[in-house]
Amino acid sequence: MKRRDFIAKGGIVGAGVVGVAALSGCEDKKEVAAPAIVADRVEIAMVSTWPRDFPGLGTGAQRFAQRLSDVTDGRIQVTYYAAGERVGAFDSFDEVASGNAQAYHAADYYWKGKHPGWAYFTAVPFGLTYPEMKAWLHWMGGQELHDELAGEFGLKCVPMGNTGVQWGGWFNKEINSGEDLKGLKMRIPGLGGDVMAKLGASPVSLPGGQIYENLVSGAIDATEWVGPWNDEAMKFYEAAKYYYFPGMHEPASQLHTGFNASFWSGLSKSDQALIEAVAQGEDNNFMAEYNAKNGAALERLVKDQGVVVKEFNDDVYAAFKRGSDEVYEEVQAHSALAKKIHESMVNARKTVGDYVQLNDVAYTNKRNAALG
Repeated sequence: MKRRDFIAKGGIVGAGVVGVAALSGCEDKKEVAAPAIVADRVEIAMVSTWPRDFPGLGTGAQRFAQRLSDVTDGRIQVTYYAAGERVGAFDSFDEVASGNAQAYHAADYYWKGKHPGWAYFTAVPFGLTYPEMKAWLHWMGGQELHDELAGEFGLKCVPMGNTGVQWGGWFNKEINSGEDLKGLKMRIPGLGGDVMAKLGASPVSLPGGQIYENLVSGAIDATEWVGPWNDEAMKFYEAAKYYYFPGMHEPASQLHTGFNASFWSGLSKSDQALIEAVAQGEDNNFMAEYNAKNGAALERLVKDQGVVVKEFNDDVYAAFKRGSDEVYEEVQAHSALAKKIHESMVNARKTVGDYVQLNDVAYTNKRNAALG
């Protein structure tokens, strides 16, 4: 017999002996502690805002759920429900806050109607890029602010996934000035949608599974989603010709797994740390996968589908800035917490962003110029 097998079996026998000894000394007692392997089992129902098996967003969330089971040899069991399988995509928040499910995976800006502060922890106009977001959340007080906000709604949110800078979207006409946005019906959630409203557009919030049909039918004139890899899968090129970049609305779309706060507090500290570690690993996987696949997808969209790629000009971006200034005034007036979150984000954008511009961006520009 192998030593490892002997020790493992010995451990099981030892546990049994302890149990028998405890019983023999307490025969008149009715309550006996359950075996650790049973007491420690954790079952999680996770609802999602993404279609099942959708590239990146859906598959990454499913991978996270499976990974939690794998690293614990099945002690933590996650039953994953894609959008519509248990509740609708936008019902995920209430399903978890109420305790009907233990966790969700979503973009927290979907909940901005409950409090505008939620938007900051996914993405906001002229907000944080991926490295800036990571610095803010982990080292500059962002996570603590998220905990404060989420705690007011009975939740605990753990970062898990990021799609990076998103594209500006698909349009059925050219956008050459802010005036071209007026009257446009566009699927765009979060504070980005509020900016578009300030510019005369009509923002519409739709879950991913409903965008294509609305774009094809003409119910909406334009849409943003994520970027080339995901947008190719959605076949938006069948309904809109012009594909604009860069998006001002989502410079780093941070996703989260939101846990019911009572469920989370009932976990052991080691299980909390384990879940956070697995989430951080998958967060890195998300961004790496999007970086790996967006470029090739963009080439296919242009070469195979005839998509016309266009860059928003300075006039359009100036309009975006005017709209965002108005939105941020309203957000800060909402509450002391909203103002605190906004000011914290702005500080991170300045402190980290200036260095990233000096270091990362400057290097990339010099490298690409030198290489031709």
